[in-house]
Parts: sequence; C-alpha cells; structure tokens
Amino acid sequence: MTQATKQTRAKILLVDDDPDVLEIYRDLLAALPSKPEVLTATSGSRALTLLKAETFRLLICDLVMPKMDGLQVLAIVRRRFPELRTVVLTGVQDEEFRSRAYALGIDMFWLKPETQRNMDMFLQCIESLLGQDGQGGFRGVQSKGLMDIIQMESLSQSSTILRITRGALVGRLWFQAGELIDAEIEGIRGEPAFRQILAWKSGSFENLPPEPNRERTITKPLNALLLETAQAIDETAAPGINHSPESETEMVHRRTVWRLASLTREGADFIVVVPQGGKAEGWGTENTEELAKWASAASKVCHQMAHSVEAGPLLHLEARALDHRLVLLPKKKQTYLVGWPTDADPARLPERSKKLVASWDS
Repeated sequence: MTQATKQTRAKILLVDDDPDVLEIYRDLLAALPSKPEVLTATSGSRALTLLKAETFRLLICDLVMPKMDGLQVLAIVRRRFPELRTVVLTGVQDEEFRSRAYALGIDMFWLKPETQRNMDMFLQCIESLLGQDGQGGFRGVQSKGLMDIIQMESLSQSSTILRITRGALVGRLWFQAGELIDAEIEGIRGEPAFRQILAWKSGSFENLPPEPNRERTITKPLNALLLETAQAIDETAAPGINHSPESETEMVHRRTVWRLASLTREGADFIVVVPQGGKAEGWGTENTEELAKWASAASKVCHQMAHSVEAGPLLHLEARALDHRLVLLPKKKQTYLVGWPTDADPARLPERSKKLVASWDS
C-alpha cells in the first residue's frame, strides 16, 4: 500500500463493551470497498481519549455500556467534534432512545443486524457515510423505523416523495436533494403534518418519483425538527412513567435518556451531582471526578467563609472556566454543578440552573 493510499483511508472508531462484538464488526468494516482503518474501544472514556488523539471520519457506538452510557458519549462528541459522523449500533429497540439519539445529531440509528440481508444493508450505509459509495439513495428498507428511513433519504441527498401508509392513513414527505421541503397528511401540510407522521410506530414505506416544482412549506433543518419531536416526547414521558416490566439496566438507561434530554432542552452542556458521602454522577462530561472534587472544595470554602462572617447559607456560586460557565447549587443532600457554554447569558444562568436542578430527580 502506498503512502498516499494510507493517508486517504478513512478511520472508524467502533465502541462496544463486548470484545466479541468489536472483533466481528472490526473485521467486517475493514473489508469494506474503501478499506477503512478500524480502531476499537471497550468504554466511553477510552473512546473519547482516542478521539482527542486522532482524527476519525466515523464513530459507531453502542448505547448501553457501563460507567459512561453511549448517549453520554454522543452528547460530548456533538459538542467537541461537531464534524464527526456518528452511528448508533445497538440491541436496544426503543423509540424514545432512537428519538434522543437523532436529537443528538447522529447520522444513523441501527439495530444490530439479525440477518445477512440487514448486515449487508448496514455495511452499505456505512460505506456511503464514509463518502466512498457513489450510488444514490436507499430503497426498500421497510425493516427499519421511520426515523431511519427519513435520515437515509437525507443522507443520500435523495429527491423523492416518501409515501408512508398506516392502515387507512397515508402521509407523504417531499425531499429535494436530501432536504425535507414539505409534508402532508389528510389535508394538513408542513411541520404539523410532519410531526403527526413521525409519531407513527409502524407502517409501510414507498418511494415515488420527485416533484421538482413542489411548494416548500418546511424550512427548518431536519435535525431541528427531530430535536423538537424528541423534546415533546420528553415533556410527556418523565422517568418511571412506563410501567411495563424493565430490567434495572433498562431503567437506568431510560433515566439517562431523560436527563440528557433535559440538558438539551435547557441548553446546558453537563451536570455533575455530588451527594453527601456518596459517589458523584455526571451527565454530558467525562470529567465527573475532577469536577466533583472542585465542586466539593468550592462549596466547603464558601460555607466556611459564610460562617466566619455570618453571611447565611450559600445560595449559589458562579465561576468561569476556559470552556464553560459554571453554576454551583448546594442542596440539603447533594450539590449540583451545571456547566454552560461560554456564550450563554450569565445574568440568566442562576435561574436556568435552578430550573434544571428542580426537575432533575422529579
């Protein structure tokens, strides 16, 4: 292999806590026509370390992993590596998880293939994401969810009408060069129609020839619309609302989904919770321990100062780091540290932080 060829090979980072899964998919991905270089990681923290050290074109990440959840990895990646293409490859079949993952800006959500046909489809989609596949469009993928179909049409820059049928209901989505320009169902058009169609859990899909002169009624980017839909799900489904039997792992994962949704909705980058005498937990950051130590030390110093001058209890503390604005909120049983983007309005951060914390364990 020549030096020029090595330099043009795309790099894929594959993340899964199961070494056997990593070995299987590493070999499959390395055999793609574009011959990508495939690196692996068995944890979210290791993946983030590799992303800092090397340049990757694509991240393929599992969802349910110990210590750092896959969605937390994606939330951090979205902020730190916005150009990186991302794919979720998981065995978790849940529309809420799928919605939240798409709201984090992923390119594709794929259930771990159970058939050779699905595996072939998955590998074709990965090759297209790497930019090596010149064939346009994905067709006949009825085995996938509606969000996957919509994302695929956008990814492949299709010009088509996607007709979705659910019983007696028929909805249509118009795409021009990968952009969603219109939606229609039962006389309703635009964003309201899109939201109604997106709420369908099942149905059949069919691609029709494009309409080049179709009037545009939707101007928002597709990811923005998906984010709004995910937020609507979050507002109507707090943790614990689903009373169907769940394993402890699924319940923890669902709680993580809801909490990351809260961060996204409020515009915060991360939150660290430091309980009295317990282990700190963090969402949206891999530096939980370091931030927790700072929060504990800062809270202790402020309490001591307040006591010495009889200033009363500490209500909140604001600080400025190199890449974040920080708001520390001490409560009776635990302390919260909220990280905000540097361009956030500092005058509003205390109230926004209190609002986020108020809903955190509700």
